[in-house]
Amino acid sequence: MQIKKTALAWGIALATPLFLVACGGDDGRDGVGGQLGSAGANGVDGANGVNGSDGLNSLIRQTSLQAGNAQCFSGGVMVESGRDTNADDALADSEVMDTSYICAPTLLNEAKNFNRIAAFPVCFQDDVNCDSDDETSAEIVTASTDGMTLIYTDSPADRVGFIDIADPSKPSVLGVLGLSGEPTAVAVKDEFVLVGVNTSADFINVSGTLDVIDIASRSTVRSIDVGGQPDSVAVSPDGSYAVVVIENERDEDLGNGAPPQLPAGNIVIINLSGAPSTWTTQTVAITGLADLYPSDPEPEFVDINSDNIALVSLQENNHIVLVNLADGSIVNHFSAGAVDLTGIDTNEDDIISQNQSLDAVLREPDGVSWLSTEYFVTANEGDLDGGSRSFSVFNTAGDVVYEAGNSLDQLTARLGHYPEGRSENKGNEPENAEFGVFGSERYLFVNSERASVVFVYDVADFTKPMLKQVLPAGVAPEGALAIPSRNLLVVASEKDSRDDVIRSTLNIYYYGSAPAAYPTVISADRLDGSPISWGAISGLSADPANSNLVYAVDDSFYQKNRIFTLDVSQEPAVIAKETRITDGNGILAALPAGVLPASAINADNTVNIDPEGIAKLADGSVWIASEGSGNAVDGPVESMNLLIKTNAAGLVQQAVTLPPAVNALQRKNGFEGVSEYQGKLYVAFQRAWEGEANVRIGIYDIGAASWSFLFYPLDAVESQNGGWVGLSEITSIGDGEFLVIERDNQGGPDAVIKRLYKFDTTNLADGAIVAKSLVRDVMPDMLATGGLVTEKIEGIALMKNGDVLMVNDNDGVDDSNGETQLLNLGDIL
Repeated sequence: MQIKKTALAWGIALATPLFLVACGGDDGRDGVGGQLGSAGANGVDGANGVNGSDGLNSLIRQTSLQAGNAQCFSGGVMVESGRDTNADDALADSEVMDTSYICAPTLLNEAKNFNRIAAFPVCFQDDVNCDSDDETSAEIVTASTDGMTLIYTDSPADRVGFIDIADPSKPSVLGVLGLSGEPTAVAVKDEFVLVGVNTSADFINVSGTLDVIDIASRSTVRSIDVGGQPDSVAVSPDGSYAVVVIENERDEDLGNGAPPQLPAGNIVIINLSGAPSTWTTQTVAITGLADLYPSDPEPEFVDINSDNIALVSLQENNHIVLVNLADGSIVNHFSAGAVDLTGIDTNEDDIISQNQSLDAVLREPDGVSWLSTEYFVTANEGDLDGGSRSFSVFNTAGDVVYEAGNSLDQLTARLGHYPEGRSENKGNEPENAEFGVFGSERYLFVNSERASVVFVYDVADFTKPMLKQVLPAGVAPEGALAIPSRNLLVVASEKDSRDDVIRSTLNIYYYGSAPAAYPTVISADRLDGSPISWGAISGLSADPANSNLVYAVDDSFYQKNRIFTLDVSQEPAVIAKETRITDGNGILAALPAGVLPASAINADNTVNIDPEGIAKLADGSVWIASEGSGNAVDGPVESMNLLIKTNAAGLVQQAVTLPPAVNALQRKNGFEGVSEYQGKLYVAFQRAWEGEANVRIGIYDIGAASWSFLFYPLDAVESQNGGWVGLSEITSIGDGEFLVIERDNQGGPDAVIKRLYKFDTTNLADGAIVAKSLVRDVMPDMLATGGLVTEKIEGIALMKNGDVLMVNDNDGVDDSNGETQLLNLGDIL
């Protein structure tokens, strides 16, 4: 479509008036000077000037774009404008001066989703059962050209690992290859994998290689000296070039840890023509570009587009550099800029309060990824004083066309994944980004290192990413790899600590027609528009009257404890309400010294206790089991185990302690669950106390205000890693029978005991040992989520329709991937 505009030139003639002056009187001896004559009349206006020539026509051309277009993947309109220099009333390509796009609104493909189908702990490379304490890691991952073999870096072990994913739901070990130093990055060129290897002696004496490894034989065919410490490697889409980022990182313990600390980093371009033996290198200096620390650029990450332009992030410099690989020239460079943040949590006070702000936060991007030849994305992890908790989309001119702002922090709070212990640092801390076209959709994947999730965005319009999903990852996801040819996404999570029940994993997700399996719980908004933050769910109780409601509590990981109301009539379940537990009547404050510490009651009467169990009664009241802390035998006791009654508004009405003789036996691992049956509260202790062979089931008669006890025999430890076995929850299933969670304190490959047992209390005398029977081994249910088995299943609830719900405690995303699985086990009774 052509639209014509004509510019008119106007000629204007100006006439200027003529003024005459008279000065000629006769001189007399005593005469006076002559007077001025009167002004003459204005002259006649001159004729109008000739009209100027017409200006050039400005033209606009609009072109419809079909679905699949590089700029507007869902279709749209391309708008071009320019001047009609040849006066033919048509806008030629050579006359176009400006181009813009109006993309059709993005419509999410609700019929297809990403779901995790496997989690592969890399410790399987050392032991078929992962029975090893050695630290391993999967940091950066790539795949063979056919997408059948994964290759990942394992920096603690100075090796790369190979995994067979011919069946991606059942990945298997292919072995490892030891290297001469620490592998930092991998990328594939045909049948070879290129590995950046850091062989530096220290921060000053830097060195490194690019090792070329044959994937099939897993043998090194060449090692190329790159002159410094490599940190990222990329291969161009056409296979012509590789780029190695030479970071030459600084010593963070030297002085204040800030740059400059030489030697400076650079990038190395590898020309991949011919066999590896003929490949050549070119070093490109990138000093003197950034405003911050120009002598010490510390390049961090690289990606290459189809025009063979390398995109390089200078994280500490807060700078972006674009390099033409054909000649090594700098195409453009610019600051990554800063962001003003509102609606975030900036205090590490064990409360998620997203009502603070920060001004002019430097982005300091880490991972970067091209979206097209014109747009790219940055994951703004931060390092020195930056980290905007977000991702940004730039064009090649350096303009920010999209900024995620506070949305990632608020999303993680809504999903129970917000890392409160990082609030004074960088919040969820986006680490890396990946891009892939999956059939009729193109997706952006952003890894959050501290929240341990992957954000999935539809980027049909690069300038308007639309959230599609959030996926659970292992702890500290680093590398991401899209394999669209096989409908796969692979994410490498680097943290590994067997003592903390964490194993480094490669998570594999499949893009298919199944409904999204995660998240299982989300939260509604508060009145101020921020999401209800949550985590560390430690108990469940079904509503006695409403089959759609379940109640939960958060444990001592958070201050100002709460009761949550969950609507389970929808998937995912929704935390519709949070109720603070308060001591407005002074009942907890009046307890004898030693029952609770002084810090248990806040100035606003909210409380800091350790809710581990909850029972919702038919009269609307709530009983909460608060676990004590410390040992009475070898001391000190920091707090005692308590039963606390509140009304529906969370106001404490009553507090009940154990008998003194029982308190004297206190060990850690006390109250873990509570349930009500016929006017009595049944409380599960977690582990046996001092001198006792079995675990207590406390029975508190509410009317009589008296205690009695039964004893529960635990299964013997079965995990290869040892540990202990205990109870985590109890719930009444009627007729004097109770359902309990019995579990070990192990996760992942070390987990064995995750079981539901029932026992009958009918006609049992005080002090009797209950007889238990297995209801369900829930290990298969937990494995069916596609991830590693989580350690702490801590809540069960029997619904009115007979279904049993089960939930795990995610430990507030502290030494945990933050994953919360609320599973409906069906009618298993």
